[in-house]
Amino acid sequence: MLALIVAVAHNRVIGKDNTLIWHLPNDLKFFKEKTTGHVIIMGRKTFESLPFLLPNREHWVITKDKGFDAPEGVRIFHSPEAVAEAAKDLDAAYVIGGAQIYEAFLPFVDVMHITEVDHTFEGDAFFPEFDASQFEIVETIEGTVDEKNKYPHKFVTYKRK
Repeated sequence: MLALIVAVAHNRVIGKDNTLIWHLPNDLKFFKEKTTGHVIIMGRKTFESLPFLLPNREHWVITKDKGFDAPEGVRIFHSPEAVAEAAKDLDAAYVIGGAQIYEAFLPFVDVMHITEVDHTFEGDAFFPEFDASQFEIVETIEGTVDEKNKYPHKFVTYKRK
């Protein structure tokens, strides 16, 4: 199964200056629960923005740079099609960004886990528009707002029809 996982603000913003804009521990916990033990797929810029390799996850990086030098254990791909082919027999692989990678993988994903953040942010990276008629919402979980999670949010799972 090929899935994507993303947190998106009202105006489809997902980031700014190659970083996350908001801090929602609930979303970080959700991300960790979903992706631990699975492959995570990302573009080179997203990979380079990580502070370290995320534990208990296999990292696959897509880059046009044929000479990109990644740490041991990181698989390098040069096209979304090659990744989709390599992931087809996995129980789960998660596309984690950035914006261009999400757009490239929309035709391939079976499931989308979208944390909808009920706020508008300034940003320079946006989640692409998608044809909602191709998906059905199979689960919606309201996130808890508290002193650590100050923005209303919900976890919405879309499954391709």
